[in-house]
Amino acid sequence: MIVANHTSMTDIMLMLAIIKNPFVFVGKKELVKIPLFGFFYKRTCILVDRNSSKSKNEVFKRAQDRLNQGLSICIFPEGGVPDDESILLDEFKDGAFRLAIEHQIPIVPIVFADNKQRFSYTFLSGSPGKMRGKILPFVETSGITLDHRKELRDQIRQLIYNGLLEFQKKDLKK
Repeated sequence: MIVANHTSMTDIMLMLAIIKNPFVFVGKKELVKIPLFGFFYKRTCILVDRNSSKSKNEVFKRAQDRLNQGLSICIFPEGGVPDDESILLDEFKDGAFRLAIEHQIPIVPIVFADNKQRFSYTFLSGSPGKMRGKILPFVETSGITLDHRKELRDQIRQLIYNGLLEFQKKDLKK
């Protein structure tokens, strides 16, 4: 299970560039409407209608099928990009952690430091420069039960948050 902070459309492309093992995204169904991007997106993602509890439950079955095929699953647990660009890291939803616990698969947290500054969702800001990502040590879920999914969610969120702060500290030293 791969999880990362979500700040920009470039997160998807950067994820594809840095992860060498085959994986599929779990992503919102609305994105299939984007011309050209949507064509490829719907063929490479497990789609979820976030307004449908039935759709959310079907994600778990489709994820199991993909795991059985030897693929990893990638989820942005914030559930989308925050409208407020001042938010460093939004709250995480439980789905990724429930999936990791149910299948007893490790979680690989990833921090994207610069994507929002390079190519924001509002298109009103952005600048040329590096887009840095950091793959953090994986977190084992073996033996963890669903009763502890909130603690796991909070642990992973804190790791990613600390990673973002670490990048900010490095930038201030420059």
